[in-house]
Amino acid sequence: MAKMKITLFKSNIRKDGSCPVCLRVAKGNKTKYIDLQLSAVEGQWNEEASRFKSDKRVNPNHENYNALLNHYEVRKDAILRKFTEERVDWTLNQFEEEFLGMSKQGKVYDYFIKQVENLKATKHIGNGKVYERTLHMLGKYDAKIKERLFSELDVKYISWFNLEMEKDGCCGNTRKYYLKTLRAVINKAIKEREASSSTYPFGKGGFEINRLAEETAKRYLLPQDLELIKNSPQQNPTLELSRRLFLFSYYCFGMSFVDEAMLKNSNIEMLETGEHIIYKRQKTQNAKDAKPIKIPVTPAIKEQLEWFKVNTILVGGYLLPIVTRDYEGEQLYDHIRSRYKRINDGLKQLGKLLHIRMNLTTYVSRHTMAMTLQGNEVPREIISQALGHRNLTTTNVYLDSFSTSVLDRVAKIL
Repeated sequence: MAKMKITLFKSNIRKDGSCPVCLRVAKGNKTKYIDLQLSAVEGQWNEEASRFKSDKRVNPNHENYNALLNHYEVRKDAILRKFTEERVDWTLNQFEEEFLGMSKQGKVYDYFIKQVENLKATKHIGNGKVYERTLHMLGKYDAKIKERLFSELDVKYISWFNLEMEKDGCCGNTRKYYLKTLRAVINKAIKEREASSSTYPFGKGGFEINRLAEETAKRYLLPQDLELIKNSPQQNPTLELSRRLFLFSYYCFGMSFVDEAMLKNSNIEMLETGEHIIYKRQKTQNAKDAKPIKIPVTPAIKEQLEWFKVNTILVGGYLLPIVTRDYEGEQLYDHIRSRYKRINDGLKQLGKLLHIRMNLTTYVSRHTMAMTLQGNEVPREIISQALGHRNLTTTNVYLDSFSTSVLDRVAKIL
């Protein structure tokens, strides 16, 4: 009878002192360890539970890692059930092949699907959706994508894919978006030996993704338009909610919509200098060097929060009336996306009512905040920190090279 257990393979200690997390498969007098691409030191591992310890102090990512291990348990049970139904007297190598999908090794479509499953299992829903959309685009132009091997994704193929998207009306930034995702998948496949670096289509001498980048118009409000929004309360409940969420984002250092949606009462903490909203960006919270953003609760923010308490229904401990259902995982992601569309539709109507010459969206508040700080000569390093960016390159996308006032002063010199 076969015995299986997820365990820390302590016989294989790496340079950093960690050991690989493996699925130990024993049948007869033979044993095989299947590497699950995770690692831990002994203090992070609960051998009895065969999981990472549920302690954020020693392992901040334990929830995501354990979710992935649960996913692997389901996969293991499904394979055993299949072998039993088909009456297969399987070997350890057969089990490993089925578990790792080695029979499908090198196939782009199958590898994409596996990555989507893993991302969703570890609650990286947004990234999983990005991978799904990229795979959909590949299938839209390539009828043979389900049989396509990584070895076929050479420079010629990537150039063809880019050209097909261009013919279909995709702008340079859209093509860049999909090709960057495809590059990330190929890089991961090479690392996991599902693909070879010999046909790698990017890098030196390969397809240059960055040349597709197109400069987009800066989406920020003029001071008079911002003041108009601040001083134009609406009778329509949807428009007023959209207006106040826009202003809340602006006052909170241009907080993104998804970060607004996920705020809870527990994100408000009392520090030495007063109440602060403290949170990590959803986009980068799992990054190794991710730092929390601390926003002082100013009178303007306090006024918005009090209005939401009195005039809306808040559920589940959420600070704002964006999440209105008790959802989790992919359902929660889809719910926030639908609310995002509804609020943006409201902002679009509001912009027309106020005669603002711009398509008003939640994203405009973020850009407007950044440009307001720059207009007041706040250093870009501080603006970058307020936005929660990890480097200045990203911040520079938000900002004009120089503020208008600086250029006006320069012109007077000539």
